This record gives sequence, structure tokens and C-alpha cells, in this order.
Amino acid sequence: MQGSCGQMIEYIQDRLYLASYDSPPNSQTPFPYASQQPKSPSKRRGYSPGVSKSRAPVYFTVDDTLLYNAFHADFGPLHIGHLYRFAVHFHEILGAPANADRPVVFYSKTDARSRANAACLVACYMVLIQSWPPHLALAPIAQADPPYMPFRDAGYSQADYTLSIQDVVYGVWKAKEESLCSLKDFSLEEYEKYERVDMGDFNWITPHFLAFASPQHQPTTPIPPGTPEYAALPSTVSEVLSSKLPVPFKNVLAHFSSRNVGLVVRLNSELYSSSYFTALGISHIDMIFEDGTCPPLPLVRRFIKVAHDMITVKNKAIAVHCKAGLGRTGCLIGAYLIYRYGFTANEIIAFMRFMRPGMVVGPQQHWLHLNQGAFREWWFEDSMREKLALAAPVTPGRPTQKHRMSNGQTATPPNGSHSRRSALGEIDHNEGAGHYADDNLPAPTPGQPRKAHRKDSRHHPYARTVSGGLAVDKDFDTTVERTSSRTHRQSTENSESEEEIQLRMLAKRSSKSPTASPTQRSISYSATVSASYMLADEIHEDRENWVETPAAKPKTPSSKSGSGALSMSKVRASPRRATDSKSETKGIRKISGRVGSAGSSARVK
Repeated sequence: MQGSCGQMIEYIQDRLYLASYDSPPNSQTPFPYASQQPKSPSKRRGYSPGVSKSRAPVYFTVDDTLLYNAFHADFGPLHIGHLYRFAVHFHEILGAPANADRPVVFYSKTDARSRANAACLVACYMVLIQSWPPHLALAPIAQADPPYMPFRDAGYSQADYTLSIQDVVYGVWKAKEESLCSLKDFSLEEYEKYERVDMGDFNWITPHFLAFASPQHQPTTPIPPGTPEYAALPSTVSEVLSSKLPVPFKNVLAHFSSRNVGLVVRLNSELYSSSYFTALGISHIDMIFEDGTCPPLPLVRRFIKVAHDMITVKNKAIAVHCKAGLGRTGCLIGAYLIYRYGFTANEIIAFMRFMRPGMVVGPQQHWLHLNQGAFREWWFEDSMREKLALAAPVTPGRPTQKHRMSNGQTATPPNGSHSRRSALGEIDHNEGAGHYADDNLPAPTPGQPRKAHRKDSRHHPYARTVSGGLAVDKDFDTTVERTSSRTHRQSTENSESEEEIQLRMLAKRSSKSPTASPTQRSISYSATVSASYMLADEIHEDRENWVETPAAKPKTPSSKSGSGALSMSKVRASPRRATDSKSETKGIRKISGRVGSAGSSARVK
């Protein structure tokens, strides 16, 4: 940017512009949008080209009033108190009657830090106050040339982890969506008072988390309850205010007691006695780890559990501190906010710095980035555990020995005196404890093969062979084989054909179908008998009874009586049937037309 005029970005047409200048602008400063004719017909009246007096822009800046108090080489982002003051000043300019029809130019100096802070401030204003979505608040500043400088941490080393304006805007937006940040109940006076080191040095990060620097007061050893020394400790806000404690410590105790803080977590070595908090009814625990380092994950897990119980069960706030209330404090508060609300590491670091500048320093930034996925997984696991706990009355617990099956599988224990059927499939006779028969397992999905073939599939209605056909047990194979041989020997002595004998025998066997017992499952009879009929013929191998009859048309068998368990038509032998295997004339069988019949148009039985 050269000269007195810098790049100008239009945020709201004919109303708000963002610019940067080497020197303060005046009435002679060019305004590139002044000569454009307004598109609105209502604004077209009384408009004349050029820079008229009524259209002269209003310039304002906060470079000299809203200052970032740097720790070292850090320079932003500006905190929520700065945003509040900016909004008040901006609304005063917009509300002035003399500025009703004039564009407003918010400008900064042309150095990289001033430009970045100004752009971030106006984008956060659009998200938090005007309720713009973050992508629209960021769209105008995407035109900036050169791009805006990223923000860095408050450490003394070279910055190796940076945050962009986008991180800050998305962090503030997500906090607003989760009701963690709002200007409706924000007290500028309280914020600016207690952020000072001599007044307590603490800030509310969210409605449930407060970050503060460690109070310092001697002695540091805890005072045993029940002693005269413990009874002399202040136990009410009025006693705290009238005590001789240092002002920062006094403000901390009084504010915590009046703002429903239920727990104080200390992360640094003892610089005060914890009995001052416990005397006020505030719990106090130590989770100490070394300054400038990252906490071990078991400690983080413990902190998250304690904090979550304090927030959800006891409905109280948690105050966390290390020596300065920035690095170690930001690690644990940030871990919980990622765990609970799903922030990204960049978003939560940016949001915490927006609420309390300087939080999370050096390698702790990388630590949050590396572990953000684990924190979100913890929330998922804990949420699922809570849902399972709610379903505990109908969910079986850890199986005992008597509820274990002999094959290593676990059966659902009975619920009361009557056992319920499984939701995944029907189970019969599952009331008894002890040995569970393999036949009582839930029926598999039809067509779904099992990984291990069962040794005894007898009487199981859905048992299937590897090829997909219905299985027939070996005893039945032997019976059919003996019977078919006997009928073959008697076929020349009796007037009935062997087909009629085989069908009669199969009909007698089918009378012992699962419908005879209320505890057995009914299945398709036509499929069972057709497959068995096919198997009996293959074992018999009566090849002289086969003939090629492509024109044969299957007929559906009908039942004369509806009371029978099986419906079939009687197969009659041909009067010209010859017993000589050399005869050219052979009998023709009629096949079943039921679904699942083993017959085909080319080979008819």
C-alpha cells in the first residue's frame, strides 16, 4: 500500500467499509465508492454524481484507543472487551442523525498487525452482534492484498504455530451457537476490572469455566478442619471483604463465592493455602504438572470427568489456575471444550484468547492439535456409555457361568419367570439355564451362509447345504435307499407302481412335520417334499422311467381335503408300462408345479 490511500473493502454496500491508511484520512481523501449511483430507487432521489457533502464518508479508527497488551511478540486477536467497545462506538456513529445517509469507513494503520486486528474485529462483530454466518463475515476480507498476518502465541520462542482470522471467527461463532459467548449478559466494567493483575487477574471463558492466575499468600500449608485456625478463616463474602488478605486474593474469594463456583483446580505448586476456598464451601483439588509442559492424558481424563460431573450433576462452575492462568490452564479447559462441544484445536485456542489473551503457549498448541481427535472420541464413548446405562433394565449384564453356553457363546439370561424372545430372531425353549442346544440358536437370514458348518443340522428348519439346497439327514438317506430297493423288487409282484409306494411313504413321513409340535417352526412342505422326492429318485436310479418330453406341461397338484398337512396328486402308471429295460415305451411322471419343485421342462419325473 502506497501513499495516503490504502485498499478499501466494502462490507455493507453504501454503509460500512474497511480500509487502511498511512496517515489519517480527511475530506480530501479519495473515496472510490462515492461516484457509484445507488441501485435502490429510494436512494436515487436527491443523488448527484461525485462526492457531495451529504455523501462524504465518516472515518473512524480504534488504533489509539483499543490497545492489545502484548506479553512478548504476540499482537492479537483483540479480546471481547475490545469488541464491546468497538460495537458501542460504531453504533453511536451509525445512530447519529448527521450520519444517516453517509458511508462509514473503519480504518487502521497500514502495518500488518494493525490491519489484522482491525479485520478480525469487524468480522467478529458481524458474527457475534449482527449474527452473520462465518463464511459471509470472512468473504469481504478474503479480497485483502496483501493477505492478513496470522496471530501468534504469547511465548518467548519463535512462533511455530499460528492462528488465522478464520480460526478466530469460527471459534467465536461456534461458541455463540453453543451459548458459551454472548454480549447480552456481558459486563464490560467487571471484565476490565478483574482482568488486571492487581485486581485478581481472572476471566470467565464460558459460563462454567473461569481461568485465573494463582493467588499468593503465606502460609501455603492446608489448615486442618476442626481447629481454631480453621474456624477463624472467612466463611462468608462479607468476612472475606473485611479480612486482611491481599486485594487480588480477596477479590478472587469474594467473586467465586458469589458466582456459584463449586471447584478450584490448581495446576502449579502451592502459593496459597487451599483452606481459604474450602472454608467458603468451594472444593479444591491439585492436578499439578510442570510449567510449560503438556498434561498427561490420564490427568486430562480425570479432569474432564470431575469437571463434567460438577457442571452436569452439581450445576456449578469450575475455576482453573496455574501460575499465570494461561498455558497449563488453557490446556485443560481447551481439552474439555473440545471433548464436550467438538471444537477444533485452532478454534478453541482462538476463542480462549478472545476471552483471555495469551492462553495456550508454545508446544501446548501442538498438543491440543494432536489430541483433539482423542478428546472427541472420549465424548462419543461416554455418551454411548450413558445411553447403555439408561437401557440397563433390559440389557443383560456380564454373563455368569450358568449363562454361558457349552460352545463358548453367550445366551441372554431369562428376564423374570418368562423369557422374552430375542429381537434378532425367534428362539424356542430358551427359559432353562445350563446347556443350550444348538437348535435353539436364532435362525439365520435365508440365503446367508454360516462361516462354520454345523455338525448336526437335523430338525433345524433353515439348515442348508453348501450348494443352497435343503439338507437331508443320513438316517433318512439310508431309509429311502432300503425302501426304494424293496419297492423295486416288489414292483413286478404288485399292481401298484413304485412311484405310488414312494409317494405314500413320503406322505407318511411328512405327517411328522414341525406343525405337530407347537414348539417347532413351520416350513415350506412343498419345498421339503419336492427335494426329498428328487433325492429318493436319484438314489433309486430308475433310469428306465425317464423320457425326454420337452412338451410336458407341469400341473399344480390340488388337495381334495383341506385338512391334510400335505397336498399332492396321485401318480398313475401307464397301462403300456413295460418292465423290460430294453423297451422303447416308458412311463411318464407328472411333476409338481409348486414353487421349489425340483422338476424342469427338460427332465420331467
